Amino acid sequence: MNYPDEWTQEEYLINKKKLERMGVKVVLVDTILTPIEKVHTVIYNPYELSKNPKGSVFVFYCYSGSGTFKRLKEYKKKFPDYHCISLKGGRGYWRKNMTVADDI
Repeated sequence: MNYPDEWTQEEYLINKKKLERMGVKVVLVDTILTPIEKVHTVIYNPYELSKNPKGSVFVFYCYSGSGTFKRLKEYKKKFPDYHCISLKGGRGYWRKNMTVADDI
C-alpha cells in the first residue's frame, strides 16, 4: 500500500479495516492529551509507540490537523520503521458516529 501524508477520517476507518485484515497494526496517536470519543487512541509516547510491530501505521492527530502535518517529517525521522500519517482536520473534524461497512 502507498501511504500518503494525510488521511481523512473516512480514509482512516477504511484503511484501518483493510490493513488490520492483512495483519498491519494501525494506531491513532493523540498528541494533545485529548482522546476522541468512541475510538481507541494512544497518547504520544515514543518509547511505547516503538514497542509496536515494525511496519505499523501511526496516525497522529491534534486539534486541527495542521500541527501534526507540520511535524510529520519529525515523526517519520523518529519512527523510520513505521508509517507515519497525519489525520486531516484533526480532532475538530472527527465525526464520532461515522462508521464504514465491514465488507470493505
